[in-house]
Formats: sequence, structure tokens, C-alpha cells
Amino acid sequence: MSSVKIYGISTPNVPWQDKPEGLCGAPVWRYTENPIIGRNPVKGVARIFNSAVMPYEGEFIGVFRGEQTNGVPYIYLGRSKDAVHWDFDENKIPFKDEDGNDFMPVYAYDPRLVKVEDTYYIIWCQDFYGAAIGMAKTTDFKSFTRIENPFLPFNRNAVLFPRKIDGKFMMLSRPSDSGHTPFGDIFLSESPDMLYWGRHRHVMGKSFEWWESLKIGGGAAPIETSEGWLLFYHGVAGTCNGYVYSIGGAILDIDNPSIVKYRCENFLLTPEEWYEERGFVPNVTFPCATLQDAETGRIAIYYGCADTYVGLAFTQVDEVVGYIKENSVVRGDDAEIGRR
Repeated sequence: MSSVKIYGISTPNVPWQDKPEGLCGAPVWRYTENPIIGRNPVKGVARIFNSAVMPYEGEFIGVFRGEQTNGVPYIYLGRSKDAVHWDFDENKIPFKDEDGNDFMPVYAYDPRLVKVEDTYYIIWCQDFYGAAIGMAKTTDFKSFTRIENPFLPFNRNAVLFPRKIDGKFMMLSRPSDSGHTPFGDIFLSESPDMLYWGRHRHVMGKSFEWWESLKIGGGAAPIETSEGWLLFYHGVAGTCNGYVYSIGGAILDIDNPSIVKYRCENFLLTPEEWYEERGFVPNVTFPCATLQDAETGRIAIYYGCADTYVGLAFTQVDEVVGYIKENSVVRGDDAEIGRR
């Protein structure tokens, strides 16, 4: 039993490997059989990466960024009995509008999948006369209804909280400009109805730590714990040979999640293995989802590797929360309510 409690549905069949002996640094360790999804996973798709999974009907389901052989990304549905070995639909997810008409995005990438109450929401980045956030909902993974885009361009890395706070839907996002540039802090927005979004609050920006000194962005859906919302996010460093994407950790206030309680000055995972360092975009570890078990405190982290593969890593909630707290550096902007 963990001393730090995870709130939410237990997932006793969460994939798991015990921590290897002699692990140094952050208490996050890779699955020895990584990558769990390799190249050319389904007809017409060259690579799957930056994808999200969750429990469903005793097994697992996921939404996957599929980079087609023509280079255009779309979202594909996948199913698994063990959350490690996946079967994918050959066709893209068939999005409809609210009248039942076909309504496919021009492109769609880096999806997240979050259940709030009885509805599953898919959030992704798409073209809305510029890079912006697209959203859809489903209750059965058979029909998928597009809902209104929450924000104007330019925006990426939107992540919905798994429950309402004070009766409102909450979502993290990373407003940006038109390119992959240093501009980009994490903001929090709320909505009474998933239609109108406002009361925007700044959460946190890049830091003085080199591994996240260029920009940051949301990752997996926040995990509700007795210490606050546990957030795995990505931080980016700029080098003479391009960007390096690492995984960071923070804990947000449970009632006012624009307030950062703890923020780890060290990365939790950074590109070190061949499948993270070598691929279509080298040196990327990009978190998009977690599975967690409230009873044991086990957490499985799904992350994109080098824009080519999907990797799996593990941690225990006690250990990772303890590490974040012990190595926390919270600066003035982080601790603010985020309103000016």
C-alpha cells in the first residue's frame, strides 16, 4: 500500500516490471522490451508515436498518432489485452460532426485520451487555419463526434483533467506562435460545458534548468493524488544539433491547479536508448499517457520515442512524488495563481 494515495479507478492489470537493481537518478525505469510499437505497424502507416491509452472494459484502448506513408499524420484506434501488444484499425478514426456528417481534420497528431464522468474525450493538434486544438467525444469507441475547437491558433499540447474541479472542466494547453519556437508556457483554462473556455491562468514556463530551458508542454493527463495533481510533462533543450525532449515532473495544487506546489529541477527521463536517440526526429522522449493502479501505486508511462516508436516506462507513486519533492525548485511565477 502506498503512502501517497492515487485517487481514481484501480487498474490491477496495469503493465509492470520491477525496478532494476542499481538504478541511479530519478525512480523511472524503462520496459526492457521497448519499443512496444515499431515501424510500419499497419498498412499505410510508417510510424506510430506520441499516442495515448487507457483502460476499457477490462482491457485497454488507445488513440495513436499514425504517420502515413505520405507523411500526413492522422489518429488511429488501437486495442490491447495487456497494454503492451496492440492491434490497430487499418482505417483512420471516422470523425463526424454533431449532425452525423463526415468531418475529418486536415491532419491530426499527438492525441490524448481522457475519460471525464461517462464520456471519453480525444484531444489532438490539427489545422484550424494554423496549428490549434481539435476535440471529439465518444462513449463506445464506435462513433466519434467532433466538438468545437476550444482555442484559437496557435496552440498545442492540450491535456484535459480527468475530473471536473468546482464543477468545471479543466484543460492544460501550450499557446504558441506559428512555429516550433522557444515561445510556449503551460496555461490552464476552464469550461462549464466543453464549448466555451475562459478564465485562463498561467501554470508554468520554461526554467533555468538546461534540459527545459527552451520550452515546455503538457504530457499525460494529470494524476490525482493525496499530494496534488501529478503531472508528467515534456521539457526541451536547444543544442547545436537540434532539440532534445525530456520528461519532467511537477505537482499542482489539487483545488487550484494553476499553482505549482513542487517542480523537479531534474528530468525524470531523457533520451539515452537507441530508440529514443535515433529515428525520424532524434532525441525525443515525449509523454502522452499513463496507466495507474490506485491499490499498488504503480504507474506506467507511455511516451513517444524519436517520433518513430512508442516506449513504456514505470514508476511508483511514492517514489516519484518523493523524488519530485526532494528535488523541487519552485520559482515565483510557478507559485502564483497565474492571473495578471
